[in-house]
Amino acid sequence: MHFVDEVKINVKAGDGGRGCLSFRREKFIPKGGPDGGDGGDGGDIVFEVDANLSTLMDFRYKVHYKAGRGGHGMGKNRHGKNGETLVIRVPPGTLVYDAESDELLADLTTPGEQRKLLSGGRGGRGNARFATSTNRAPRHTQPGTAGEERTLRMELKLLADVGLVGLPNAGKSTLISAVSAARPKIADYPFTTLVPNLGVVRYGGFKSFVMADIPGLIEGAAEGHGLGTRFLRHVERTDLILHLLDLLTPEEQSPEGHFDLINRELARYSPDLAKKPQVVVLTKADVTEVRNSVPHYMEYFQARGFRVFAVSAVTGEGVGDLVAAVGSELEARRQGAAESSEEASLDSNPSHG
Repeated sequence: MHFVDEVKINVKAGDGGRGCLSFRREKFIPKGGPDGGDGGDGGDIVFEVDANLSTLMDFRYKVHYKAGRGGHGMGKNRHGKNGETLVIRVPPGTLVYDAESDELLADLTTPGEQRKLLSGGRGGRGNARFATSTNRAPRHTQPGTAGEERTLRMELKLLADVGLVGLPNAGKSTLISAVSAARPKIADYPFTTLVPNLGVVRYGGFKSFVMADIPGLIEGAAEGHGLGTRFLRHVERTDLILHLLDLLTPEEQSPEGHFDLINRELARYSPDLAKKPQVVVLTKADVTEVRNSVPHYMEYFQARGFRVFAVSAVTGEGVGDLVAAVGSELEARRQGAAESSEEASLDSNPSHG
């Protein structure tokens, strides 16, 4: 299945039903009063996060969505039925924008979360509502109001714990296929990853984290060169970045140069992204030339304050240690975040006991 991360759809909430013009016609009641009921309200448009969805693919095939309209009012003070709410299900990490103004309407991340984005029209009032002591036979009713209508642009950001970045052909697809059930397309040429791949990585028994293989970045990606900004946004929500480096570089280039290039692109796209913790992963450690230069680069990046791992996704060398370290790092970060949140909550609600 292709990964679809940006779509446009047209959505319309239901129109309200019109109020009814009616008078009682009953035996023995020669002058029946007004008994026209109100129209029903139109249905709303509600977005709901569905954890079972991972792409916006379905919206490529259906682009028009309409909630139910309200029923018209009827005689004998019977109100029209309210229109049915339309629930549109989207994957976690979906951003919903107004396509015309580009205003962000919803950032949907939590499974089960619901947001009403368009309201249905109000039902019109029937003539029974307009009866007064001076006007006992009103012939006035109201039409229902129209439901809201909008063209929406939806964008999906991956909600991965770990993002893999690196130049094309750095070994990202190979690594994610080695540590998870993801089966990305792998070949020996740049840009084999045209869409981000998600893999669930299991470790330590029943624990797991989600890893996203982000398509290769090249110089100028922040301006949209190569695959550019369309994919850079998928790294934004990760807690940890694994920066994969291929030590087999052409003579005029260097691994440290590649490392700095990628980080410049991340910083140009988003300063917050550049501040995320990074683990340096030296790939293809089964190759003799790489193995010989691993000690030098281990020392170099450790001196710059990074944790460094050398792995071979082909032979499995170092992969288990990397996965265990990443799992521990994520647990520590989550624990720290939970404690900070708890402290903030206590500070904002001091005890007066």
